[in-house]
Amino acid sequence: MPTTLRNRPTASVPPAMPPLLMPQPPIAPLIPPTHTVDLMTEAGCGLFGAVWRGKEAKIVETPALTDAMPEFRTAYDVDPYAGVKGFDDSGWPIIAPPELPARRGGGMICFYWYRTVLTVPADAGGFATAGTKAVFRINVDDYGEVWVNGEMPRAAGRPSPGCIQGFNMPNRVVLADQINPGDTFEIAVFAINGPLSAAPANFLFVREAKVEFFR
Repeated sequence: MPTTLRNRPTASVPPAMPPLLMPQPPIAPLIPPTHTVDLMTEAGCGLFGAVWRGKEAKIVETPALTDAMPEFRTAYDVDPYAGVKGFDDSGWPIIAPPELPARRGGGMICFYWYRTVLTVPADAGGFATAGTKAVFRINVDDYGEVWVNGEMPRAAGRPSPGCIQGFNMPNRVVLADQINPGDTFEIAVFAINGPLSAAPANFLFVREAKVEFFR
């Protein structure tokens, strides 16, 4: 399993390809979903075998990249680095689905990881899932970043549903264009209290968490 702290880069790394040539991440449909499952309920999580776990994230100081300008001697990173696939969260506290709206973090500038694994059922509350498009939707107060199976869907200069969408705006990440029952998705949500440069006297929490199906 990956360790809490990642193997951090020591020098700047250019993009693998020019940003404009990067593929566009799939975009969720704008039409109403055919069927929705609420992951903030025991019943909804039960359909997917989902167990929510959470842990506060910290910003830790690290050495600056070796090719940084000489006046910059330090950099900062997130700990734990829990978006990677296979991250071992077994020691994290379990969060009951109805407790996702609970206020977490110390307030001001604070961060929190929410993690779960979704296993798609053949029948989701009377809805046959096979062949449908599935979208993971979450709205974090105030910002969220979403990792699916160790990847954050993003492309520079283009709509990127895994990245921050706006102030209290939902992330809607396509899980698959055609779902097969039994498909598994490892979800990690990095919750951010903000605005960052106007640290608020409040806390972070989940407003909604759902799986949307489209036929």
